Amino acid sequence: MPNEYHRPVMLSEAVDGLNVRPDGTYVDVTFGGGGHSRAIMERLGADGRLYAFDQDEEARQNAIDDPRFMLIGENFRYLKNYLRLYGVRRIDGLLADLGVSSHQFDVAERGFSTRFEGELDLRMDRRGDTTARDLVNGLDEESLARILKLYGELPNARQMAKAIVRARGEKEIVTTGDLKEAVSHHLPHKMENKYLAMLFQALRIEVNGELDALREMLVQAAELLPVGGRLAVISYHSLEDRLVKNFMRAGNFEGVVEKDFYGNPLAPLHQRVSTAATAEEVAANSRARSARLRVAEKVEVNG
Repeated sequence: MPNEYHRPVMLSEAVDGLNVRPDGTYVDVTFGGGGHSRAIMERLGADGRLYAFDQDEEARQNAIDDPRFMLIGENFRYLKNYLRLYGVRRIDGLLADLGVSSHQFDVAERGFSTRFEGELDLRMDRRGDTTARDLVNGLDEESLARILKLYGELPNARQMAKAIVRARGEKEIVTTGDLKEAVSHHLPHKMENKYLAMLFQALRIEVNGELDALREMLVQAAELLPVGGRLAVISYHSLEDRLVKNFMRAGNFEGVVEKDFYGNPLAPLHQRVSTAATAEEVAANSRARSARLRVAEKVEVNG
């Protein structure tokens, strides 16, 4: 069942932010269990359309049986290309619930969770060539340290990289347990789970090219939206949220607002909502703890 597959975060807030029109065309670029998609579908009329993306083949079991719905089994970085295949060149709103689904965390063999012993994989799309196992056994110490620092924001990234290289010299690092054992002496007391989560996040982002894909999707989304169209994004860590915040503010990822000759901003979006999950939702769904929803509207740009 979809609810068992993934519990959507800030469901009503995100869908409300889209301001769904019954005859509109919408995109859910992170279909997962289909929770957000189903909520959007409930607000569409007979002429409305919803296109969803999910690169994880296991999400396809949750596809919605409705002629107004189409599930595209690809990475959302190819948003414009795949929408064009269906004759779609303009959308009224787009929703993205970033990060890892509950299902991916709960399936041990996917390697996403630090709780379970499983293959060190971390691919969201299993058609991908590179796994986390490839990274920890193949990258040099300098490259490993850079990834752990940049994408995991680990204070002791260099020491962890050194420990991984030392451990793999004795035997290949194959499972999540092998990796945890390799860095066990570099996990601060009472912060073991936090540091492991940062480590796995860094490897996952690198394996899946997540931040590059997010940048590409956001740019394409802004191009597809007409004036008045909405973009709603839920992020789960500062690296994602910073990109989303800067893009909604400035139309670029540096956050620098360009202005015309008269001092008017040239940013294509205007942020309308920035909110965290309620205490009640966090109590019911721990994944919501770090979530941040941002909603922006496409605006007229002169210049």
